[in-house]
Amino acid sequence: MKLGIFGGTFDPPHIGHQILAAEAMEQLNLDLVLWVLTHYPPHKKEQKITPLADRIRMVELTIGDNSRFILSRVDIDRDPPHYALDTVLLLKEKYSHDDLYYLLGKDSLNDLPEWHLPSEFVSACNGIAVMNRRGQRKIQAKLLNEIPGLEKKLLFLETPFIEISSSEIRDRIRRYKEYKYFLPEKVYRYIQRKNLYRS
Repeated sequence: MKLGIFGGTFDPPHIGHQILAAEAMEQLNLDLVLWVLTHYPPHKKEQKITPLADRIRMVELTIGDNSRFILSRVDIDRDPPHYALDTVLLLKEKYSHDDLYYLLGKDSLNDLPEWHLPSEFVSACNGIAVMNRRGQRKIQAKLLNEIPGLEKKLLFLETPFIEISSSEIRDRIRRYKEYKYFLPEKVYRYIQRKNLYRS
């Protein structure tokens, strides 16, 4: 099988996440997309993060009844730090006969040299799928030189430009601005019921 690894804090998950996961599934002909919820992201140590139980429930509500979207507990059930390399290696153990494609945004790709053991991470993946705007496939030569083997692993997904972020949604909620249509309906109702992101 071909599996996509879609990682994030999902704080909260929004319609942009749904669209990107669906586009990756279609364009890469993936059998499953693993939503890898990161418990303690190393690069967000200073950010206040919503309790894990709430984020798990919101991802479950986002996935809904789509049998090809799976909530992975690979980062939930282990101690931090949660580096992408370790995540991929653990998933390779679990799905030893399958191909793993890591889904990345263009900004994350540019930050790849700052990741933990980036060359080893690239080597561990069968492919790295970059989600970016249509027609924008140019990669910095410096990036390719810094991480040997990266160019051979890159795949480009032509995804809609979705200018929605979890941080913007949290900010809108704090400032009592409209946010309902940025989210799956059930996630919106959950946030309202639990009064998340207000303080």
